[in-house]
Amino acid sequence: MPLFSRAVFSFVRFAARRGLAESQAGESAKENARRTGIRGETFAYWYLRRHGYVFVARNYRIPDDKGEIDLVGYDGAVLAFVEVKTRSGTEEHPGQPEEAVTSGKRQHLERMAKRFLAERRARGVSWRFDLVAIESRAGRAPEVRLHKNAFAVKI
Repeated sequence: MPLFSRAVFSFVRFAARRGLAESQAGESAKENARRTGIRGETFAYWYLRRHGYVFVARNYRIPDDKGEIDLVGYDGAVLAFVEVKTRSGTEEHPGQPEEAVTSGKRQHLERMAKRFLAERRARGVSWRFDLVAIESRAGRAPEVRLHKNAFAVKI
């Protein structure tokens, strides 16, 4: 499987060699940001697969609750809840992608992760939160930073 993941990531990285953001004619800024986010999540998925992650869920949602956990997968024996933040360096989203994970976002992710574990009866499983920060400047390949155990949780 690592060979397959490496091959697919090579194609994904080649496709993103000029950035992940691509405006469509008549598309609003919100639609463009959503499209860039989806491309960033796909890029992160294959990036992490290439690094040995085995995913069990993607875009995990709880009914009647806003938000989602972007990726859930095993990094070895540890279950990782992965948040992906992509920034294209526009005026709407200045700064580092890591800055977008506020304390409120962390609390929300923690609540959703606990619900995920309860639904799957995964008691005794080691788990953590990882963050994939992607900076995608127009005309350049995306820069990826993986932060394992990006923030602590309260048990």
